[in-house]
Amino acid sequence: MSYSIIEIEVTQPLPTISLSNKDTGIALIWRRKNRPIGFLMKALPGSSQITPENLAQIIAQEAGTKILQEAMREELAFEHQIPFPSLTVAICTKDRPENLARCLRSLLNLQPPASEWEILVIDNAPSDERTKELVASFPQIRYVREPKPGLNFARNCALESANGELLAYLDDDVVVDQKWLEGLMEAWAENPDAAAFTGLVLPYELATDAQILFEQRGGFRRGFEKIRYGQILPGNPLHPCGSGIFGAGCNMTFRRNILFKIGGFDEALDTGATLPGGGDLDIFYRVIRADYPLVYEPKYLVFHQHRREYAKLRHQYWTWGLGFMAFVIKSYQSDPLQRSQLRRLIWWWFKDQLKQLKNSFRGRHVLPPTMILAELWGGIVGILGEYPRSLKRIQEIRRQFS
Repeated sequence: MSYSIIEIEVTQPLPTISLSNKDTGIALIWRRKNRPIGFLMKALPGSSQITPENLAQIIAQEAGTKILQEAMREELAFEHQIPFPSLTVAICTKDRPENLARCLRSLLNLQPPASEWEILVIDNAPSDERTKELVASFPQIRYVREPKPGLNFARNCALESANGELLAYLDDDVVVDQKWLEGLMEAWAENPDAAAFTGLVLPYELATDAQILFEQRGGFRRGFEKIRYGQILPGNPLHPCGSGIFGAGCNMTFRRNILFKIGGFDEALDTGATLPGGGDLDIFYRVIRADYPLVYEPKYLVFHQHRREYAKLRHQYWTWGLGFMAFVIKSYQSDPLQRSQLRRLIWWWFKDQLKQLKNSFRGRHVLPPTMILAELWGGIVGILGEYPRSLKRIQEIRRQFS
């Protein structure tokens, strides 16, 4: 299976879209004046053709209301005269120089702000010198090695090494959109009191069954509406414990002084192969619990390369369950005031997973049962002591590198 990803600018004449004989569908990204406003996946036979007239009908049905909203927003918008602070963009990486090179090139193609900015690569426990050699070929990019293995060790290394007032974190398997920086600047101008910013994540490619399946389930998408999160979220009784709604760790920015104030990233989460998750959920939750706003901005967009193989996708769902429950247990221990909410969240999660599994067995779910079972099993392992085990592991890591 392979879906072509095509971007459509709705203010320009609509094109005729022709699929190759190898395509089994199409993914359309709508933009209005370069601002992302919608996404649609549609299965189609190979060699299909979509005429401008058919495309106009699809756009009207799928994005007509959003187009009108954006036109009104543009009419009512006013210029925010708020200086943008200095910015550090940190990419934490391990042994993936090809991915890193692609990410760095996309960043260097941006128009930097008038204020200070820098790009920082954190090389996490590398097995060779390839990443260091790659960064050396970009004289404008700074290289730092973090020997302690684990993503949150690398994230905290970036926190200590950065110079910017804002610290943006990117995964090495993303490519930033041409308006990524403008999106962050816009979010800052509209919310200068916010402590954290997250953005839209769309697929970089849909070339395999696993990538298409992941995106059909929703991928990393959080929608195309600006959202400002605070202490209360009407209609969500589990807020802020279900912190997966806030965004994804592959595309997030923080005020650096606030990260220091709340203690940085928990190094017992996102520790590598044993617990490869939970770090972003935890930091989003702690920002909100510290009574700081967190803002989601769709224009602050990256394209993520999803897992290409079924086995790796199944493992990813396992890590999602594992990381989520490790975060919940950590929060239950450290935040007594939220324990009743967290208990309800655990009950809701297992109930929802079993409902999804039942629907999958009946053929009413996009995922096969094996994927849902993997996430469910990860959650069971997570709730049965994974966070305390991880605390012991990182103590040993710190002793090794002290």
